[in-house]
Amino acid sequence: MSFDTQRHLLNQLEPAALVGQFGLHPPEGFAFVQVGPGLPAFDADFGLLTTAEPAFRKRVESWPLHRFWQRWLRLRTRFVGSTVSEYAWLPGEGSLSALAAQLRRESASRTLLIVKDIPQQSPLLDDVDNRRSAEFLRACADQGFILVEGQALAWLPIDFASIDEYLSRFSRSRRRDIRRKLRSRADLEVEVLETGEAFAEPGRAEDFYALYLSVYAQSEIHFDLLSLEFFRGILRDAGSGGRVFVYRAQGRMIGWNLCYIHGDKLVDKFIGLEYPAARDHNLYAVSWIENLEYARRHGLGHYVAGWTDPEVKAQLGARFTFTRHAVYPRNGLLRWMLRRISRYFESDRSWRETHRDGADAAA
Repeated sequence: MSFDTQRHLLNQLEPAALVGQFGLHPPEGFAFVQVGPGLPAFDADFGLLTTAEPAFRKRVESWPLHRFWQRWLRLRTRFVGSTVSEYAWLPGEGSLSALAAQLRRESASRTLLIVKDIPQQSPLLDDVDNRRSAEFLRACADQGFILVEGQALAWLPIDFASIDEYLSRFSRSRRRDIRRKLRSRADLEVEVLETGEAFAEPGRAEDFYALYLSVYAQSEIHFDLLSLEFFRGILRDAGSGGRVFVYRAQGRMIGWNLCYIHGDKLVDKFIGLEYPAARDHNLYAVSWIENLEYARRHGLGHYVAGWTDPEVKAQLGARFTFTRHAVYPRNGLLRWMLRRISRYFESDRSWRETHRDGADAAA
């Protein structure tokens, strides 16, 4: 299904064309739909333990006869949002109470409804976006949705004149560790390509997709497997503001990173890595610094570094802003249970509380 990329919606940190490709080529097992006033959404089978804290997941999996009843933990779910946008997009006008009620009605045939990644006073959004998001959260609560703490979105202001100034803010030991990892940069060739013509050659997208699959295979959560067709679409889109950072060692591509220039932000979206070469060359730290330097050199105000690995990103100086999910189980018993166990699905909140001093200082 195509998505109306001309419609103005709030909370956008990425080009609408990215969600347009998500609509045309949704991940494996997803069905893209539009709900309410043209909001992107999708239906998918969702394992209730997918985002549970590891200790809680292991405890449930240890219960008697788990292998027989575990299938009942997979529910047909309507997600409002997409897996390629940082935040849930919302309309700029109209009643948000009516919207929350409409989403419930439109999803009545699904066991579970989740409005994902609603921002909470995000420093990356303006006052209108944040006010409407807060109003929508209240409207969802009034409609009986359960509000669950979401993930930690990493970001940094580009408020330094050089990478040396940026590194000077770290402790001596941390600075020494980062500089040690950055020595690998001397062994790498780095090229920045704009999406579009550079990826038109047949077979070009396949090379990049293979490294995306390498990262997907080693990740702990397997939920949204994006397709080759999706990557062909975004890599060949010349008008989206995409920048692909390509890393080669001895002429062989060992990693790439697709970011978007959107407004005054460089938004990090997708990565592909060849293991173990990417680890051997400390590509995570090297690419982080390359992205910061690119944003600084081009006069951008923020680097948005995505959701995963908050611990590692905190060590590299990231700040964090948090979201909430609004969850509505159709079954009353499931709703009652989720209210009592929702804390076990808030791993990033647990991380924030464990590292409260650093997270609060960075927020």
